[in-house]
Amino acid sequence: MTIFQAIILSIIEGLTEFLPISSTGHLILAQKYLSVTTSEFTKSFDIVIQFAAILAVVWIFRHRLFKSPENWKSTIIAFIPTGIIGFTLYKLIRHVLLGNPLIVVYSLFFGGLILLLVDRISKMNHGLKTQNDLSTPQLLGIGLFQSLSIIPGISRSAAAIVGGLSFGLTRAQAVEFSFFLAIPTMLAASGYDLLKSGLGFSPEEYLLLALGCLISFFSALVAVRLFIDYVKKHDFTLFAVYRILLSIVAFLTISS
Repeated sequence: MTIFQAIILSIIEGLTEFLPISSTGHLILAQKYLSVTTSEFTKSFDIVIQFAAILAVVWIFRHRLFKSPENWKSTIIAFIPTGIIGFTLYKLIRHVLLGNPLIVVYSLFFGGLILLLVDRISKMNHGLKTQNDLSTPQLLGIGLFQSLSIIPGISRSAAAIVGGLSFGLTRAQAVEFSFFLAIPTMLAASGYDLLKSGLGFSPEEYLLLALGCLISFFSALVAVRLFIDYVKKHDFTLFAVYRILLSIVAFLTISS
């Protein structure tokens, strides 16, 4: 991986991590178009810069995160299904699912259709709940939705948002909860991946990781603020249509 490739991938990660369009899917497709050779390092790079993007949420919501224990309680409960499934299927995720562009294409397409459908249905439910009003079974249910994102292209953000909408949260509340839920999810994923990799990277690779984390963090700061403002006034149709169109373009270019 070159410095140029690392910069492009990090920008893409930061801008897409919190949008319901799958940052992992975008990274896999971008690596194919940029001719990045898939390796153990590139897989670790993708996961670590995702965590760097999550730190942008920690910074933006730092006052609420550290002053409201209830937010942490509900977030950790919702994380449990994702944690269990992620650890159990780690080898399948890393060695089979990651790096497969066709899986991304199908996930983007059908995920877009589901997002469009759930968004339409949620319009009939004006959702008065906050994350702290959700029961334990409902929180676990949202966690199960998020766990579907082990499939590249599904989108962790989209899965968590769909789960939140399904259990009565408004769009803005579902998006915010998906932000909070990302923190333990990506902390666990990146930490576990680095431990499994044995941290056996070269000095040049560590430099790429540091550069990628920095760029991903600042790109995510911009994306999160814009996304929060957007969902206050709009639905998710734009993102659903984008996913579907991207999947079609990717399918045609990958298959050709």
